[in-house]
Amino acid sequence: MERPIVKSRLLLSRPSVEATPADGPIGQDLLDTLAAHKDECVGLAANMIGQLKRIIAVDDNGTPLLMFNPQITQRSGLFQTSEGCLSLPGQRPCARYRSITVSYQDASFRPRTRRFTGWTAQIIQHEVDHCQGIVI
Repeated sequence: MERPIVKSRLLLSRPSVEATPADGPIGQDLLDTLAAHKDECVGLAANMIGQLKRIIAVDDNGTPLLMFNPQITQRSGLFQTSEGCLSLPGQRPCARYRSITVSYQDASFRPRTRRFTGWTAQIIQHEVDHCQGIVI
């Protein structure tokens, strides 16, 4: 189900807690909300729809990817950029990495580890920041 987007910096700055299999419906809501905003958004974290859980949904080169409890375990290729966010107006400067390795659980809560580069890596970093209560 599509959910409203949270705009409150106060709510967005609260760190999220680990997701459990019982949080599967939140993942589906993230995917539905991402699809509803596909013309203006490439990633969402659960706190952006009012749920303080470590769940993100990102556009992985045209394919939606859902991650429960994502953790970036390796980074390389630091660069400076600026990003926007569906929850906040405007663009803000930030530092990102060109390549990352992420450990996460898939929709069936099976552990996965995968390397991402370029635009997808940048999207994941933005959404993982959201999970940590970092507002960029």
